[in-house]
This record gives sequence, C-alpha cells and structure tokens, in this order.
Amino acid sequence: MAQWGSFPFGWVALALCSLIALFAWRDAHGRAIALAGGNERLHSRPVFHAAYAMLATLLPVLAAGVVWLIAAPMVVNSFVAGALPEAIQSGSQDARALFLIDAHRLAGGGMASQTSPALEDAARAINTAQAVSGVIGMMLLIVAGLAGWLASRKAVSTGFRARNAVETAMQWGMGLAAGIAILTTAGIVLSLLFETVKFFSSYSPFSFLTGLQWSPQVAIRSDQVGQSGAFGAVPLFLGTVLIMLIAMVVAVPVGLGSAVYLSEYASPKARAALKPVLELLAGIPTVVYGFFALLTVAPVVRDLGMAVGLDVASQSALAAGLVMGIMIIPFISSLSDDVINAVPQSLRDGSMAMGATRSETISKVILPAALPGIVGSVLLGVSRALGETMIVTMAAGQNANLTANPLDMVTTVTVQIVTLLTGDQEYDSPKTQAAFALGFVLFLVTLVLNVIALRVVQKYREKYD
Repeated sequence: MAQWGSFPFGWVALALCSLIALFAWRDAHGRAIALAGGNERLHSRPVFHAAYAMLATLLPVLAAGVVWLIAAPMVVNSFVAGALPEAIQSGSQDARALFLIDAHRLAGGGMASQTSPALEDAARAINTAQAVSGVIGMMLLIVAGLAGWLASRKAVSTGFRARNAVETAMQWGMGLAAGIAILTTAGIVLSLLFETVKFFSSYSPFSFLTGLQWSPQVAIRSDQVGQSGAFGAVPLFLGTVLIMLIAMVVAVPVGLGSAVYLSEYASPKARAALKPVLELLAGIPTVVYGFFALLTVAPVVRDLGMAVGLDVASQSALAAGLVMGIMIIPFISSLSDDVINAVPQSLRDGSMAMGATRSETISKVILPAALPGIVGSVLLGVSRALGETMIVTMAAGQNANLTANPLDMVTTVTVQIVTLLTGDQEYDSPKTQAAFALGFVLFLVTLVLNVIALRVVQKYREKYD
C-alpha cells in the first residue's frame, strides 16, 4: 500500500538545499576574492561573505521546513477527513480516530486492526495526500533556498559588514539554543509540578513525605480488599539513600584514588594504558550491570552472609550498591583526574621547594586546589546513583521495606516511578499521579545538591584564584 506517500521528500529536499548552500558558499567566496584582488578594500574577509551566503540560504529553508512540518499533517488529516465514509463521519469521535489510525498504519505499509474496502480507500487517500504534500514541501524548501541565495548575491560588496552579520546570527543561534534548554527545563518542571499538585489535592503532602507504608494499589470498586492506597514514601526515600550511600562508599575512594594515581604517580605509558580501560566501565549498559549484580554479586553476598551466620536476601541493597559503585567509578575518576591535572604546576613546584613530600603536596596543596572539581564529580556520581533504575530493579527488588539493613530487599524512587507508569494505567488516578510526585521530590533533592555544590565551588574558587 505504501508508495509515494512514504517517499523521503524531506530528505531529498534537504540534500538539494545543502547543495545549493555549498554553491552559495563557493560563489560568494569567489566573488569576494575577486573584489579583493581588484584593489578593492573589503570590510570583511571572504570567508565571512561565504558564511553569510550559506546562512542566507539555509535559514529560509529552515523556516520553510518548520512551517511544512506543522502544516502538512493538518492538511493531510483535513483532506482525508473529508473523504471518510458517511458511517465513520457520523460515528463517535473515538471510532473516527481509531479508523484514521488504522488508515495511517495501512498507508505506511503496516498492519491495521481491521480491514475493509473503506479503510483501504482511506489509506490510498492518505498516500495520495502525503505524496502531494511532500512534493509541495520539497518545492517550497528548494524555492526558499534559491531565493535566499539570490538575495545574498547582492550583499557581496566592499562596504558590506559580513562579519558583523555572521557573528550576530551566531549569537542569536546560541541564544536560541540556550532558550530551548531553559524552556525544556521549565516544561519538565511545570509538567511535574502540575501533576504533583493534582496528587496532593487528593492526598496529604505531609502523609506522603512522612508516611511509613507504601502501597499504591487503589481500589476501583468498594467491594475490593487489599487495595489500601497508602502513599507513604519514606521507605522509598530510605531505600534510595541506602543504595546511594553504599555506591558512593565504593565509588568515591576508588575513583578518587585512581585519579590521584593516574595524575601524580603513574608513568605516561601506564596512564595511557590504564585510563582508557578504566573509562570502558562508563560505556557498559546498565542492564549488563544489572545482570552482573543479579547473577554474580548477589549470590556471593548471600553466600558470604550465610557463612558468618547472617540472613541475607536473594536481592539486597548491598549487592545493588556495590555494583552501582563500580558503575560510578569512571565518572568520578575521569573528572577528578582532569581537574587534578588542571592544577597549576607552580603550586606543586612551590610545595616541593618548601620541603614537602609528594604525598604532602597532594594532600595539602593539590587536592584542596582541585576540590571544586572533585565535589562536582562526586555530586555527578550521586545524581547518577539517585537516578539509576535497572541495577536496583534486578539486584535490590521492588519491595518497599522500611529498613536500614543493607542485607534486605529494598526499592528506590526511580524503580517505583517506572512501576507506576508501566502497563495499562488510569492517567488521572492517584496511583499514576504519585509517580509525578516522586519525580518532583527527586528533582528538588537534585536541585539542593547542585546548589550546595555551587556554594562549595564558589568558596574555594575564590580561595585559589
């Protein structure tokens, strides 16, 4: 069924517009060099004239592409909606939406939930509408690129301030990128806050933050039992902090020690061989760490505990924390190593000239000077531990136990968020909204940690400026 409607008109248009932009670059660069070679004094170098021509070609293409991406689906849907059978048009909105979904699947070459002649006709109509829209969009992009190129040709002159125009465009581009990042962060926070407020309108914030029982199953009918709907999140917070502390006890000494060794003691050959091997740990998927924790570390921890007479669960916070600490080691080690290497050599030379040993220089001079970066690397590791899900799910379990015993099964905030939002859920139920409340609390904790780190960095940066 999928024919011209699935043709990559957009990619073809972008390829052609990229060629037009390259021709614009070469044309403007050659014309500017020709002006400069004719004893004419240019305000800007030829490369800036070429960059201006490329920007003048690509920016209209980008604007036209945005307009096309927004308008094309609406045009296709409106065209197809008018060609729907009378039975579908007069039916309910849900039935019409389901019919359109099946028609789009069929038009894209997929399998629909049902087949009928009307559905096949709608799929053909979608295919035709998408093909026409693709051709129009492709022509729109090409025309926009050609118009921008032709307009930029008039700008190549001795008095045109091409460098100023290019730098202004770059400044606006970087400002736009920063604005997108800020708006994305604001959108995430507002989405969390909106759902959190809805949850707290039906459940007490005090009970949520201080409650000792976590049982998010809510009764749908009055005759159901065992559906308590208790949302006391203290067991989740305690499990999260417990696993994070175990992970940091492993990661901070090993990571910081390896960073000091690589930067201060290791030979260049040893450093070149050991650092890439250590950083390979950062590229291992977390699910692999989860398998390692479940199949290797957890049985070892259980066997060792049983050997000394301790009752160790098959899934425990200790096993998850140990493996999570191993995962975090390269984050702390690599960043701390870079920070320690950035300490000025004059501080080392001055300390050694005063008679300090190498170990005294490291502990009294280098580490205090590098403390802001080390604090940042440690907090990055803490954030990584707070947000980890797979290792905890596979090695620590999903039981919300109120315990500080690292040998018991626990769960974390992130695991419960995944659990609450997985599968068929009622979006407006307290059970689902509780996941957003947990996410908002986790966001606030991370924000507080970042503020503390910023204060520490500011304090010691002033000291060592």
